[in-house]
Amino acid sequence: MPREAPYLAVAEVLRARILAGEWEIGERLPSRARLAVEYGVGRNVMQRAMDRLIIDGLLEGRAGSGTYVRMPRERLRLVRSRHHERRDGSPSWQDRRERGRADAWDSHSEVRVPAPEPIAERLAISSGDLCVHTHYEFLADGQPVQLSASWEPMAITDGTPIVLPEKGPLAGKGVVERMRSIGVVISTVVEVPRPARATQMQANLLGIGVGDLVLQIERTIFDTDGRPVETADMVIPDARREVVYEFGVDLP
Repeated sequence: MPREAPYLAVAEVLRARILAGEWEIGERLPSRARLAVEYGVGRNVMQRAMDRLIIDGLLEGRAGSGTYVRMPRERLRLVRSRHHERRDGSPSWQDRRERGRADAWDSHSEVRVPAPEPIAERLAISSGDLCVHTHYEFLADGQPVQLSASWEPMAITDGTPIVLPEKGPLAGKGVVERMRSIGVVISTVVEVPRPARATQMQANLLGIGVGDLVLQIERTIFDTDGRPVETADMVIPDARREVVYEFGVDLP
């Protein structure tokens, strides 16, 4: 049987000490050098062990200060459903059990951005075709909870009042309503969720650690002709939110 990597064994011992409350939340741990001597391992082994616990969300590193026991965060529920609003306009039952919904956002749009090849494939256009590229940072109670980067082909929206998603008469109304205003009817939304680790840029924007677990959702929206009209990449920090997918059942 293969022997467990030394850094994993050290990480498990440290994990047990943290969970037992040997160090309080927000308390700084001894230096890596001191812990390495205590455990009789090299500093590189201790570095990897603590990095493992940072990734797992038990510790956080503070530049120039040290490593601290991380404050646990409540995971808020995010329901992905096509039934968020009833026809009478009142919230559906899943909205009432969903806490921490994004209540504000910052956005920045760029026009006439050539579509990279992967985005062009998702939008069924040619690589280099011009798009509107919009970056979003969503907030709940002032805390960042989601990032999104969307692409819309300018062949669809150019010269219309909705060319900029967050400007004009339908600013902030969403893809479905905006597209409907120019005669494009949405029929299908496809989402592909994938687990990933936060990059440095994502960690900085979301206030999490580099390497923290995130959920990446690749979303593409299609009209009634099967034409993609928007595609987006969403990033949701696992430590902050649990994502729930809800499916309706067609009744006979």
